[in-house]
Amino acid sequence: MALDLFAGIPVGEYAAALKWYERLLGSPPTFFPNDTEAVWELAEHRFVFVEHRPGHAGHAMHTLFVDDLDTRVAQITERGLDPAERETYSNGVRKVIYRDPEGNEIGFGGGPA
Repeated sequence: MALDLFAGIPVGEYAAALKWYERLLGSPPTFFPNDTEAVWELAEHRFVFVEHRPGHAGHAMHTLFVDDLDTRVAQITERGLDPAERETYSNGVRKVIYRDPEGNEIGFGGGPA
């Protein structure tokens, strides 16, 4: 069964959000479907998008699992963003949480160090 994913992040300050998410994700958007949305393809058929929706901004919560969490976090740090929180669950799974300036939460998860 094929699975496509479009995970949305509502923002109030669209231009500022574009800059922040470029730093978090390490690249400019993959495409712009219109004047109020920017889309990043994270893996084949798996997308994250920001959309100018001021009335809904700050309420997104997404977690992305990656193969090498430590490398991902180091790369994001090099681009000037620091995690808001770090968690380790009882099974050893780790989660590093970032919050954009509007409060949207983007976490990166991975296995034990």
